[in-house]
Amino acid sequence: MEQLQAVNAKVNAIIWGPYMLLLLIGVGIFYTIKLKGFQFRFGTWWRATALSVFHRPKNGRKSGGISPFQAMATVLAGSVGTGNIVGVANAIALGGAGAVFWMWIAALCGMATVFAENVLGVKYRVRRNGHYSGGPMYYIEKGLGCKWLAVVFAVICTMASLGMGNMTQGNSVAGALQNGFGIPPTVSGVVLSVLVGFIIFGGIQRIAKLTEKLVPVVTVLFLAGVLAVILCHIRELPAAFGRILTEAFDVRCMTGGLMGYGMAKAIKYGVSRGVFSNEAGLGTSPIVHAAAETDDPYRQGMWGIFQVFIDTIVLCTLMALCLLTSDGSIQSEDGIVWTTQAVSSVLGPFGHVFMSVSIILFAFGTLISWSYYGEQSLSYLTNGKYIRVYRLVYAAVTYLGCVMELSLVWELSDTLNGLMAIPNLIALILLSGQVRYREIPSGSPLSHKHIRSRQRVLHSRKCQP
Repeated sequence: MEQLQAVNAKVNAIIWGPYMLLLLIGVGIFYTIKLKGFQFRFGTWWRATALSVFHRPKNGRKSGGISPFQAMATVLAGSVGTGNIVGVANAIALGGAGAVFWMWIAALCGMATVFAENVLGVKYRVRRNGHYSGGPMYYIEKGLGCKWLAVVFAVICTMASLGMGNMTQGNSVAGALQNGFGIPPTVSGVVLSVLVGFIIFGGIQRIAKLTEKLVPVVTVLFLAGVLAVILCHIRELPAAFGRILTEAFDVRCMTGGLMGYGMAKAIKYGVSRGVFSNEAGLGTSPIVHAAAETDDPYRQGMWGIFQVFIDTIVLCTLMALCLLTSDGSIQSEDGIVWTTQAVSSVLGPFGHVFMSVSIILFAFGTLISWSYYGEQSLSYLTNGKYIRVYRLVYAAVTYLGCVMELSLVWELSDTLNGLMAIPNLIALILLSGQVRYREIPSGSPLSHKHIRSRQRVLHSRKCQP
């Protein structure tokens, strides 16, 4: 066991070294330039995503698929995990307040990366068993013609789903239930594994129906608690932003901040343990987005931009401000301790309960979503076979995650995440010619200028002799 730990530590140091940092950030910068900063055109993708939910067609049940919003909610449930709480605290503790600034930069670049992932995921998806299947394994094989690399990604993703996506999240839920409510891990393990099994055996439709309700509730709950702390320390807000901007260019803080996106100490023991802050470049996002019932890959790509925006720019930023505006004397490298004390400084004894509930809901959403990532990867490897076996194994492993000591599993999962990103990023670079952006999505119900323009063109055609 010790030998395995030593080997993994060496591999992990290479995978999450400066080269991975350059690759992840570099791909984001490349697509930002290629797409002419499309992610910064807030109004365009906001109309095509958040505002379009009021006009989205309810065709998921008829076709056996899910809506674009449900796809985004499922991915967001998978990416918004304990890392949004623990990871931000650890990044600041290890890299200074300037870490937050560099997480913003990485997230803004990641918006372009995840847009490209989702466009390729929809373009190269296939129809199987009545619904769409897609993801990096499909665009690596069909786009690059590189079957072996697609297999490598699928194998690693399947393994990561049982570790990072399952056992570590189950362990977080069990720990929160024990610390917050005194429930033994064996009890929470049984209940959680049964509940997970019931949900995942319903397929992507049941998962999506759960996440489209869970994500808004969890987000609002979390925002309410965090904003309460910020508002009570509103006078400290200018100083907090000042620290972020000034410490961002301090050598020690800048290093911690860049690594806080997923490359070393600031995030290696924080956000990377709760799955990346937004998973941009990891390759998980297009697996779910490819299942959406849409004929417009570019609009689906915009849902990826929205996902990263909510995950990092909104939730992580507010968590950081909550920590920075609260009493600085309570700062701790233990993310759970620090965040709990910060929230309790305003909410009192309820702060402990609030943090426990937040961790439970965040981790549960991640656990459910990652089951689909692993399921689709295994489906690719076996041509749709053994899915029921995988679901049974996934539910059983959930129990093990609740009752076992997982220090080695955390470390192995971190390594698997890095390995999974490599083939995906290679494909994103080589298939960049297949990705472009659209200023206003065709047929967007919220694009009033587009509609009026189209109506004038049709009217002029009718009036012609």
